Amino acid sequence: MSIAFILKGYPRLSESFIAQEIEGLERRGLVIRIVSLRHPTDRRVHPVHKRIKAPVMYLPEYLYREPLRVWRAWRAVRRRPTYGAAMQAWRRDLRRDLTSNRIRRFGQALVLVHELPDDVERLHAHFLHTPASVARYASIITGLPWTCSAHAVDIYTAPEWEKREKLADCDWLVTCTAANRDHLAGLAPSPQKVMLAYHGLDFSEFPPPRPRQAARDGHDARDPVRILSVGRAVEKKGYDDLLVALAALPTDLHWKFTHIGGGKLASDLKQRAKRLEIADRVEWLGAKPRDAVLENYRAADLFVLASRVARNGDRDGLPNVLMEAQSQELCCLATDLSGIPELIEDGKSGILVPPGDHDALSAALARLIADPGLRAR
Repeated sequence: MSIAFILKGYPRLSESFIAQEIEGLERRGLVIRIVSLRHPTDRRVHPVHKRIKAPVMYLPEYLYREPLRVWRAWRAVRRRPTYGAAMQAWRRDLRRDLTSNRIRRFGQALVLVHELPDDVERLHAHFLHTPASVARYASIITGLPWTCSAHAVDIYTAPEWEKREKLADCDWLVTCTAANRDHLAGLAPSPQKVMLAYHGLDFSEFPPPRPRQAARDGHDARDPVRILSVGRAVEKKGYDDLLVALAALPTDLHWKFTHIGGGKLASDLKQRAKRLEIADRVEWLGAKPRDAVLENYRAADLFVLASRVARNGDRDGLPNVLMEAQSQELCCLATDLSGIPELIEDGKSGILVPPGDHDALSAALARLIADPGLRAR
């Protein structure tokens, strides 16, 4: 079967789970064609991106930049008998969401339909918001069935009416946490339409953990406890909470914090670390490919992710970085949010604290920094 995978952007360092899925499906014999709504912005890629065979079609990121391409698509597609039904669906959506993004989605769908290879038998959207809109409009015009993978931001920032209608129109939807599944199943015409499939890890890229020789306990200033976090510098990751918690640690505990990830809040967080007078203990590495991230997992003593609900409702599902850290026997401290408790059982396979609770986060940090035996257990 030939399937068009509609992605918001490709390739992306922060979406290795999507690339891993595409590679796995190619190994199972599916012919994948990647359709990306945006051009890549990361300078590097993961090894999995280089192994993927699928060709990539980039739709117009902004319609005004490729007017002739959009015009040619409209001229060809408007003659189809199903074009009117797609226009009606789009106008209905536009009345409820009068934004340029909504207009762009329909224009991208027209280009997709016009340029879609004839052998494609199904459309699959990764993310329930923008990519699913493009897939839905294209499905109405082409008559091809469409399906969807939903994750986090796309679920909790989309309006309820839009989620209900997309769940009614798609063949099925798969999501990556039980919390997501329960939420979406309550909006679907049938709960059976929404399925759970946790993300996995390719252990050929995550070798067995190496023994940790050092039993650092934070009392040697020359050999501080190494704290690591991997994630984009965005509100839902809670890095401002983490910096406050680090700044509140006892002065006789010695630690070093390393952050890996890009994100629009990176410069703000660096300034916050300076104001909290901990900048000399914090290292900002930016976005890194998987091999560099792996080396940092293996060198660290403690992994921390202080996820929380952003003001717009966005939140994590079950961050893959927690699974990656655990694959290297790295102790994890995280927040009791969304799908995270589905992976980490507090006190048994990690430590969980309430989201946004600086005092609880700082206390857990102090406890884990000072007790290497607890980290090991």
